[in-house]
Order: sequence, then structure tokens, then C-alpha cells
Amino acid sequence: MTLASVDSRPFRPQLAALTLAGSMAVAFGVFLSGFVMSEPAPYELYMAGLIGVWALFGLRISRFVAPLLALLILFNIGGMLSLTTMEDLDVGPMYVAVSSFLALTSVFFAAIIENRHERLRLIFRAWVGAAILTAMLGILGYFGLIPGGEVFTRYDRAMGAFQDPNVFGPFLVPPSLFLLHGLLSDRLTTAPLRIVGLLITTLGIFLSFSRAAWGLYAFCVVALVLVMFIKERSGAFRLKVLMLTLSGLFAIIVTLGIALQTPQVSAMLSQRTQLVQSYDGGHLGRFERHRIGFLMSMEKPLGIGPMEFSKIFPEDEHNIWLKSLTSYGWLGFLCYLTLILWSIRMGFRFLLLDRPWQPYLMISWIALIGHTGIGFVIDTDHWRHFYMLLGILWGTSALEYRHRARLARGTNR
Repeated sequence: MTLASVDSRPFRPQLAALTLAGSMAVAFGVFLSGFVMSEPAPYELYMAGLIGVWALFGLRISRFVAPLLALLILFNIGGMLSLTTMEDLDVGPMYVAVSSFLALTSVFFAAIIENRHERLRLIFRAWVGAAILTAMLGILGYFGLIPGGEVFTRYDRAMGAFQDPNVFGPFLVPPSLFLLHGLLSDRLTTAPLRIVGLLITTLGIFLSFSRAAWGLYAFCVVALVLVMFIKERSGAFRLKVLMLTLSGLFAIIVTLGIALQTPQVSAMLSQRTQLVQSYDGGHLGRFERHRIGFLMSMEKPLGIGPMEFSKIFPEDEHNIWLKSLTSYGWLGFLCYLTLILWSIRMGFRFLLLDRPWQPYLMISWIALIGHTGIGFVIDTDHWRHFYMLLGILWGTSALEYRHRARLARGTNR
């Protein structure tokens, strides 16, 4: 036994307590991400302080996380350059400042996950807690079951403790996948609580009446079950997955069927299931704005500046690719495209490995692909949970790179 190891032993309980406190602090920050009714939200204020404290105590950015940091820095440099094209710098600088902060949270999550993979379970449990609570607020508010519940709705749609139903719905999808994964892979004795949680989040997604959230949820559930079918080759496991999936679908259908007995729900569903809404087609509708916006961006290498698009057209871009061009310029667009393609390819490489962090990598990878898909019809910029998903995917991938590096060093000895 070395002198260093002897000297460090008295401090191990303190170090363990400090590590646990740090992990719990991160989990609380994740929990706060489900409550964004005003900006700056408690999440921003809390995470800014947490990241600052963590940096003082040695937040480490490894070479595996460094590409994420570099791409996000370049992306936001594109946003800063776009400010130079604006005549009135009213909200532009604050918009870029928020973008830079959210990018920092993504790198933070990646770094702390790489440092200790056990934090992943706490992160997702906190996300589930936030999702269930904010979904309950949306559900109770939608049906008028709590005083002042209208603050949790907008345009006759549930939005929980968010400012927009279109953010509320997608926020509930990753924790729903975590519950579903546990339901399919863990002991049946734990199933009842997961089923209750899953029904609550599913009803919340449904009552958001966000077509993007509906499509995202459907895609992610199918993709998760399919990946688990491919990964687990046991016939007994596959039978369990099939039976639980069918049972879950039945429970969801029954729950939604009950909700549809309410005229308010039925009328809204009839309206929202129309493929093309009034604001999608027609003159300067969503799709027409996309076409004109992309053509305009080809002549604006620095972009036109954050929040400027809605001053030219009736509404915002509602397309993350167009948003990256208008608000971050060509540089931002290329960085964002590179980041998404890199993330998807990296996650795919490690998708089916048998690792302690594999379920979290699987969930974040599937959810990221889904969010990339809905990004064609909705603006996912400044979605706090999107940056969290990026951080989780890069953190779990960094764990795999470190694992392989240790194996390589052991082989070379």
C-alpha cells in the first residue's frame, strides 16, 4: 500500500458525501427543467450557480466531450455574427446569451456523466418526477379540476408548467421512454408504478394537442421497442416485451377513450387531426414561409439576426434548420448540421452494447432522432431538454470511449 493511498483513506467518507451531494444537486436542476412559466426560469438561475460552483471544484472537459464544446461554441459565434446585421439590438443579444448558456448546460451534463455514470439514473428519475408533476398540472388545469388551473393551459390545450404546449408535450417523451424501458426490462413487481406514471405522461402528451409531440411519441415508442427486440435475443424476453406492449397499448387506448368522452377533448382532437391547419398552408403559411426563408438565407451568409424573421413574416420560422440559418448564419447552420449528424452516428455505433449506461444512451439517441425529425416543422432552439438530451448522449458516448481506451491500455501492457 502506497503512502498516497494511506493518506487519502480518512477523506473517503467526505469525498463520497460530496459526490452524492453534487449528484443530488444535478438531479434537482433536472427537476426544475419541468417548470418554465417565465424567463429567466428557476432552471436557468439554479443551473448557472451550479455550473459555476462545479467549475470552481474542477469541472473537467475531456477530449471526448471537447468536440461538443467546440461545435456549440462555433454555433453561437454564428449567432453573435448575426447580431451585426441587425439595426435594432433589442432582444438579439439576450437571445444569443441564452443560447450560449444552454450550450454550456449541454457540455456540463456530458462532463459530469462521463465522470460518473451512476448520475444517469438520478437524472432520469428527476426528469420523470418533473414530467409527472407538470403533466398532472396540465391535466388538472385542462379539465378545470384545480383553482386557477387555466394558467396551465393555452389555446384550449394543456401546457403544464410551460409557456407553450408544443414544448410541454415533447418534454414528456424522454421520461416516458425511461418508464417504458423499465417496464419492459425490470421485474414485473415494479410495473404498477411505472404504468401509472406512463399513463399520466401519455395523457399529458395527448392533451397538449401538439401534432409534433404526438408524432415524436409514436416514433420513439416504436423505435425503443424495436431496438430492444433487436438487442435482446431471448425468446422469453421478447414474449414479455410483446405482451407488455400490447397491454400498455390497451391501457392507453382505454385512458384516451375515456378522455374523448369529454366534448372539449373530442372537438379539439377533431380540429388538431387535420393534416394541414389554416396556418400551415395558404399565402405566407408555415410551408410558404419555409420556402421563402430558405431562399432568402442563401443571400444572407451571416443570417438576419435572432427574432427578426417574425418582423418580416406573420410568425416565427417554426423550423430549426431555417432558424439556424436566420439566427446563426451559414456558420451556425453548418455547425448544427455537423453536431446532429455526428451525434446520431456516434450513438448508433454504441447502441447495442452491453454497458451499465446503455439504456440511457438508447433513450437519448432515439429521442434525439425524434426531435431532429420534428425540427422540420417546429423550432427546437432554446428547448432546455433538447440540450440535456445532447449532453446525455455525448456523456454516455464518452463513457464508451473511455472504456475502450482503458481496454486498449490493458492490452498494450
